[in-house]
Amino acid sequence: MRRTVERYNRRARWFHAATYLVVLVLLGTGWWLLAGREGRPSPAARLTGVADTDLHRWAGWALTAVAFAAVTLGVRAARTFVRESIRYDRGDATWLRRWPAAALTGRFPRHEGHFDPGQRIANVLLVLLLLVLVGSGVGLARVDGGAAFVWLDRVHRWATYLITPVLLGHILVAAGVLPGYRGVARSMHLGGRLSVDVARRLWPGWLGARDGVPERAGHQKISEES
Repeated sequence: MRRTVERYNRRARWFHAATYLVVLVLLGTGWWLLAGREGRPSPAARLTGVADTDLHRWAGWALTAVAFAAVTLGVRAARTFVRESIRYDRGDATWLRRWPAAALTGRFPRHEGHFDPGQRIANVLLVLLLLVLVGSGVGLARVDGGAAFVWLDRVHRWATYLITPVLLGHILVAAGVLPGYRGVARSMHLGGRLSVDVARRLWPGWLGARDGVPERAGHQKISEES
């Protein structure tokens, strides 16, 4: 009897881990510099022996490289990510309305697709804000002062302010800290396999599609619950 299921393949997990690591370095050094501590080495700077400004810049280029590799080497996965992130189904509003309680109880309404409605919103926000951060960061690296630098710096700062709570929320959910999300960390970490019970609780439509259950049945169930 099947007890676990693989949600992401090894390549996806590697890209996710690389993105996670680089973004955490960017976030840590970025907030360190925003706090006005440029003259005091951050823990990351002391660990690597690289100045925070240089570490932040190099991490930015590394994120650009990871994003390029993900799009070019994982075209199929990138298409699936975009398609599943922008989808909308009947019952999504109900799912979002019940989410605060479900995050504590684990009693999530059924949804279809690879991501739940909350993940879709987070995915879109993260991608858009990371694009803004990378674009403005590249601009800052290329421009020497002037009005353009001031404008790009302002955009970069505000994108940092906006993406920070989204990233912290993503980490909170992905780590399985909330009771409703216990076991979720295994979907992208620790071998990539998770319990079928966890998959059924969090991604019933995706699990059903793997088992050959048509999405239409899932939609009908949502309507009945609503």
